[in-house]
Amino acid sequence: MGSTSSESESPKTIEGRHVLSLLRNGIKAAKKNQAHVLSTNPAGRRTPVRASSYLIPSALYQLRFSLALSVTDSPSTHSRPPPASFARDAFIWFRDSPSCLSSSPSPLLFLLPSPNRSQLELPYPQILTMASSARAMTALSRVGQMAPSSRIATRALSTVSKTSTRPSVAMRLGNSGRIAFRRAYADEAPKPRPGKLRRTLRWTWRFTYLSLGAAVAYTCWVIYDDRHPQEQFQPDPTKKTLVVLGSGWGSVGLLKNLDTENYNVVVVSPRNYFLFTPLLPSCTTGLIEHRSIMEPVRTILRHKRGAVKYYEAEASSVDPDRKVVKIKDNTDGKGPHSVTEIPYDMLVIGVGAENATFGIPGVRENSCFLKEIGDAQLIRKKIMDCVERASFKGQSQAEIDRLMHMVVVGGGPTGVEFAGELRDFFEDDIKKLIPDISHRFRVTLIEALPNVLPSFSKQLIEYTENTLREENIDIKLKTMVKRVTEDFVEAECVGPDGSKQTLRIPYGLLVWATGNAVRPIVRDLMGKVPAQKESRRGLAVNEYLVVQGTRDIWAVGDCAVAGYAPTAQVASQEGTFLARLFNNMAKTEAHETRIKELSSSLNLKQGNSAEVAQEIETLEKQLRRIKDVKPFKYSHQGSLAYIGSEKAVADVPWFNGNIASGGSLTYLFWRSAYLSMCFSTRNRVLVAVDWLKSKAFGRDVSRE
Repeated sequence: MGSTSSESESPKTIEGRHVLSLLRNGIKAAKKNQAHVLSTNPAGRRTPVRASSYLIPSALYQLRFSLALSVTDSPSTHSRPPPASFARDAFIWFRDSPSCLSSSPSPLLFLLPSPNRSQLELPYPQILTMASSARAMTALSRVGQMAPSSRIATRALSTVSKTSTRPSVAMRLGNSGRIAFRRAYADEAPKPRPGKLRRTLRWTWRFTYLSLGAAVAYTCWVIYDDRHPQEQFQPDPTKKTLVVLGSGWGSVGLLKNLDTENYNVVVVSPRNYFLFTPLLPSCTTGLIEHRSIMEPVRTILRHKRGAVKYYEAEASSVDPDRKVVKIKDNTDGKGPHSVTEIPYDMLVIGVGAENATFGIPGVRENSCFLKEIGDAQLIRKKIMDCVERASFKGQSQAEIDRLMHMVVVGGGPTGVEFAGELRDFFEDDIKKLIPDISHRFRVTLIEALPNVLPSFSKQLIEYTENTLREENIDIKLKTMVKRVTEDFVEAECVGPDGSKQTLRIPYGLLVWATGNAVRPIVRDLMGKVPAQKESRRGLAVNEYLVVQGTRDIWAVGDCAVAGYAPTAQVASQEGTFLARLFNNMAKTEAHETRIKELSSSLNLKQGNSAEVAQEIETLEKQLRRIKDVKPFKYSHQGSLAYIGSEKAVADVPWFNGNIASGGSLTYLFWRSAYLSMCFSTRNRVLVAVDWLKSKAFGRDVSRE
């Protein structure tokens, strides 16, 4: 009897795993009854929350120490699950001992069923109330005094005291517990986890959005930087004067990479802008506005560290003995002082070349060239002249055929691209606006060589010729122009039997896109330098681009004869090479001056002579490395050409071979490559907008 009485009077205890079991049973009941609790957020708004997604996280959050404890009785009492009345006893235990968790009443008290409460209420601040480890230790001691027969597992107690306050760490809830905790304050039931494909697409879209945001931010920063240039160093009379003639690919390549603070730089050019010539054929048909491919020279020079002086003038002659350049004003309103001389210590000639007519009568008087913006504007005007005259009332059929016949001389990239752009203009725009004469439109491409695009691979040449013929462009190979009049072109070709035949080709527009000739200033300098008298195509230069027969004159671009094709790619690399060469020359001079100063003061500084000697040795090593400049060597980056019908050809080097491709995908590559090669962000944005505008609204067919 005594033993029975002591067993009945002993306090009821419960294991931590039984508490978890009771909580799980409570969750099942909450799901079954669809009970809701109301939680108050910090803003005071009361939001209904499902108990099924709320009970476990909130309870574990408040019981982070208590549930980690192992409160056990004798080994014989915990072999079976506790009765249902233990649930009430457990809640009452926490109600009567609130200090074991926090200074506020335990929220578990409000989870108990009540007849006069249809909804369960959990105050938001009480849920977030946390008890520190020290307070928990004190509370557990008090609980131990209240229940002497209960013993606390020291291992669990030490674990609780060392872990963080997060229930996912202290309780090792695992992934499902963390998900439930994150969704503790959700206003609806948890949604099923999306599939792997959907998650991948979601992260792909997020990465795309971030990339677009970064691109926009970078573009905005570049635009801001362009609009707010930094202060420049003013010219120093003690430094050498570097005069640059021209504003083409070679000159701009030099200016872009030159450290202008090392020299007093002077730029002379009759054209106060840099022109992106690869897209010039697109300007003739209105696909691209001409200002979209122009970059003002003053904008380029303003962003250099050292101030650069610019004169919009034309260099007429160079005196290599006196080291002066004679220039004359190129503006329309010339004043009394329009001719002057500029002295130089170093001179770079990058004036390019002019169009070659090969002495053929009538070419210069009746042809349109394609080298400058003015040429593209003139071609555009003449195209619309031919169209409007052909549509004039009462025009004869023969005259309409002549006016609608466009002839292009030159089968290089410029001629082929212009022929393709011209065909697109008539097929995409003129045919829709003036359908009654558009079927009379014809294009003839004349080339003296056996094939077009001679610098491309053989398979691309065949692909280009087949594509042009599919576009109804007549290709006349091995044909040489002999005479040009206002109405027709007289040419000589080789017939199928090998005999020469004379052709008379009527035309409305003739575009001459072949050959380069030296400019007057280059011809003048060639006559003054004896070593240049045998050169016919331009200024002969050595492997360092120094004009042969001189010591302080360099030449780049189409005016120089360096053994490479006269292309924009060659000129740009030559300018970059000269910039690197001049930068090294300035560093060399600075190092030599410093070495002389240290050597002269070495005997005066006996205390730190070892340090001075070490610095001299370091400077000499750097000087040897700087002086080791290899000669210029052209690196071919590939060739691109547009051939019409949204097709292009590309010859790109790949290791020891080439990748030759053509078609619509190559056309996208052609556009992206030229867009990236535009000089500035402003040019890229304007060109992209012009392409989109023409695609959406068509080309502008107005005359001006």
